[in-house]
Amino acid sequence: MTRQRDAISVLIVSTLSFTTCFMVWMMFAVIGIPIKAHLDLNATQFGLLTSMPVLSGSLLRVPLGMWTDRFGGRIVLMGTMVVTIIPIWLITYADQYWQFLTVGLFVGVAGASFSVGTPYVARWFSAKNQGFAMGIFGAGNAGAALNKFVAPAIMLGFGWTMVPRVYAGVMLGTAILFWLFSHHDPAHVEEAKSVTWRQQLRVLKDPTVLKYCQYYSIVFGGYVALSLWMVQYYVGEFGLSIQTAALLAAAFSLPGGVLRAVGGWLSDRFGAHSVTWWVMWVSWICLFLLSYPQTDLTINTVNGPVSFHLGLNVYLFTALMFILGIAWAFGKASTFKYIADEYPGNIGVVSGVVGLAGGMGGFLLPILFGALMDVTGIRSSAFMLMYGVVWVSLIWMYRTEYRTADLLAPTAPKGLTKTPATR
Repeated sequence: MTRQRDAISVLIVSTLSFTTCFMVWMMFAVIGIPIKAHLDLNATQFGLLTSMPVLSGSLLRVPLGMWTDRFGGRIVLMGTMVVTIIPIWLITYADQYWQFLTVGLFVGVAGASFSVGTPYVARWFSAKNQGFAMGIFGAGNAGAALNKFVAPAIMLGFGWTMVPRVYAGVMLGTAILFWLFSHHDPAHVEEAKSVTWRQQLRVLKDPTVLKYCQYYSIVFGGYVALSLWMVQYYVGEFGLSIQTAALLAAAFSLPGGVLRAVGGWLSDRFGAHSVTWWVMWVSWICLFLLSYPQTDLTINTVNGPVSFHLGLNVYLFTALMFILGIAWAFGKASTFKYIADEYPGNIGVVSGVVGLAGGMGGFLLPILFGALMDVTGIRSSAFMLMYGVVWVSLIWMYRTEYRTADLLAPTAPKGLTKTPATR
């Protein structure tokens, strides 16, 4: 009974910590807009500004995942939060572009909390409940939506420079709560110590791990990239205020985070493969529709020219983004269910590698979004790029999994439960 109580406590405070970390990680999605205006940045420069925290948070996922396996998630997650407090505060005093980029790298350490919390939480639960538990923890992605509610309100009342100060205080308070209510199980560390670092890094040679990296670069990398990109997209495409744009952008970020637990339950019930397969198809349809730019057509008829306008209005656009957010919430959970099923003794480093791929997607995509918009002048080119990436995953998944899997099976397909040599 004590074990179960400790597990629930770990899950709750870890999820709270990850939510706070993710909120901080996505900070530039909102405060980046006035910074862009102040520094007169183009779309590519804005994409780089928002991506810098994602870069460092992604690169640190593998080493922090390995440290979690060796030293335990409690001490590593606590350290991850504490080291970000001063850099968050320093954003207030930045005034030049390079200063924002530099401080953003240090703030990005918060984003690596995912590869720490995932194995830390997973080891407190049995295999049949790991998907659901990791899904609840992963719901901390909703910090992206929380940022869109909190930051605009602070900006409206006190200006954008107050946002980092408030976030630094929130991070400090969250770190204290985490330390008071989290727990450490020596058995988790002892189990991990039996595996050397060289053995752990062998997963990089596993093609299955690379495939999961591709999946996660969409459902997580795409989620991060669009969470960073959507506020300014609404402002530019539909002429909305920052506050209204942030509220509508949360229609994508919120379900993309909080429904991850549902995706974990579905993955436990129907298998990771079935959930991921349908996630990719729903993404394909939504991104196809979102890719279509605002278009005016004039047709010469026998009665003279007739003009038409084709394009999504703000309501249809938001509805499609809402559906896409739900799909990617399920996909983030199902990808890590794959990992829990196939690499139970190496969750930390494998989740770190896959998380790194997702994070690098979140870093590169906003820069590519900006570059495409600067070159083509078409805002929806961001969705055109994502549409192509989803095609790659669908083809890869069909060739390696679909032919041998029963998509309606109540459990994971047998072909997907092999025992890799890296265990």
